[in-house]
Amino acid sequence: QTRGDRLRPKEMMSIGKPEVSQDSEAFKTRPFVDGAKTLIGGQVKPWAGIFSEILSPIYCQETGDRICIGRQATMSPKEAMQAVQAASKAWDLGRGEWPQRTLQQRIAAVEKLVSKLKEKRMEIAKVLQWEICKNDADSVKEFDRTMDFVSALIETARKLNSAGVVCQEGIHAVLKRSPMGVMMNLGPSNYPFNETYATLIPAILMGNSIVMKVPNTGGLAHFLTMEAYAECFPPGVVNFISGRGRDTMPPCMESGLVDIFAFIGSSKAADALVKAHPQPHRLKNLLSLDAKNLAIVLPDADLDIAVKECVAGSTSFNGQRCTAIKLIMVHSSIVDKFNEKFCQAISNLSVGLPFGKNNITPLACSSTEFMKSLTEDAKCKGAKVLNEAAGGGHLDRSLFAPAVLYPVTSEMQLWTAEQFGPVVPIAPFERLEQPMEWLRQMPFGQQTSIFTSNQAAPSVELSQLLDMCALSTCRVNLNAQCQRGPDMYPFAGRRSSAMGTISVEEVLRAVSVETMVASKFLEVMNRACTSSNVFATL
Repeated sequence: QTRGDRLRPKEMMSIGKPEVSQDSEAFKTRPFVDGAKTLIGGQVKPWAGIFSEILSPIYCQETGDRICIGRQATMSPKEAMQAVQAASKAWDLGRGEWPQRTLQQRIAAVEKLVSKLKEKRMEIAKVLQWEICKNDADSVKEFDRTMDFVSALIETARKLNSAGVVCQEGIHAVLKRSPMGVMMNLGPSNYPFNETYATLIPAILMGNSIVMKVPNTGGLAHFLTMEAYAECFPPGVVNFISGRGRDTMPPCMESGLVDIFAFIGSSKAADALVKAHPQPHRLKNLLSLDAKNLAIVLPDADLDIAVKECVAGSTSFNGQRCTAIKLIMVHSSIVDKFNEKFCQAISNLSVGLPFGKNNITPLACSSTEFMKSLTEDAKCKGAKVLNEAAGGGHLDRSLFAPAVLYPVTSEMQLWTAEQFGPVVPIAPFERLEQPMEWLRQMPFGQQTSIFTSNQAAPSVELSQLLDMCALSTCRVNLNAQCQRGPDMYPFAGRRSSAMGTISVEEVLRAVSVETMVASKFLEVMNRACTSSNVFATL
């Protein structure tokens, strides 16, 4: 009996098909979102130009075709420029209606928006489920978590605005945070609602105007919200752009009208757009980019905890998360045991449609062909799919069953590539210098996970590893998967993984600038501030 035979899980994964019958309830109640419309300058108008059909990763059993669930306008550079010009007009160098409102007035408008969005909660969740294949719980969770985040933002904004008069060295001052101008907001396909709102709503709250590029995948939910934005905010405060990013985004940046750039995607795309701005030195960037998060399993680790967390970290939402664990390094003394337990845990995952509780669903943000090519590359260079007998690596159109690859080495693409899907590379290590050297060589630096004993005595080696991880990434998770949240904690990255920090408080600071009024004469300052919108207190 070979070691590979011993590592085969005892059970097969439950693997379904990425298809529904025309006679099924799911097919009969599928959504269709008509995104052939625009929101520019406060007006929602029908779109008579070119549009693209939005196809779900789910197939029709009878026809063999992907199911159409909507359409969205394919805007040209001309309409994109109209959107950014409308946002610039609404800003009007701080003299527009929205930046002139008090924080309390802006909060009231955002709370009105939230009320309208909550009326569409299940409709938005259903669209997320069909377009990016989040299961029942995850599709609803994305909406609910977003609304919780907005509530926390409002509470925090009030606290930031509550400071009164201060005095230093005879100079009286009132310090407030004020808007910066026009934000260009490009959200991702994997968390199109939550991640977009993580910068969109803070920018609105602080008085900025917005141009939001709807993601081509995962963007249908936003078309359900256009009318709510048009009703809740003055003209031009929120504008939508849809279509090819390569056509619409560069002209907007080249105009020089953008002051804040919020982007989630690849570092290459971010670099190109930043360079397109005529004055990149004044562009405030909030960027969430590439990541290759490492899990390190030490010899004294509790394997049950390590396996549970690594499975969740590498396969939640099919591994289509920037915070996913994308490489696991396990000490050679325990790697066989870890692999056996890990493959067994993977075999307990269910693979199939997003309607229900399936753990692995059709890929929407990654390509199954890319998963296959990474797997084949590793196999050609000496790795094995440890769970192949249990269905690992099974490919059916948009479905890809998790493949556990071992031993992964530096010659393989998986050593450095961000797979963004359910391919799990595992590598052995003998000395701590090996994972530390990997961290040193990687161009990314978002998060790491370290698995060790919960009862271990203080260790110099563990502290050294912790310090190396902390200075290479921005979050070190001890005996836990890489993850975002709670939202009060900072979400950041080093090197090519991020620019700027997102948390409830930090993001409000990032989309605003500190402004102060100062005087030696308190009574003069009080008189000047009496009717001021910028320096008003709640």
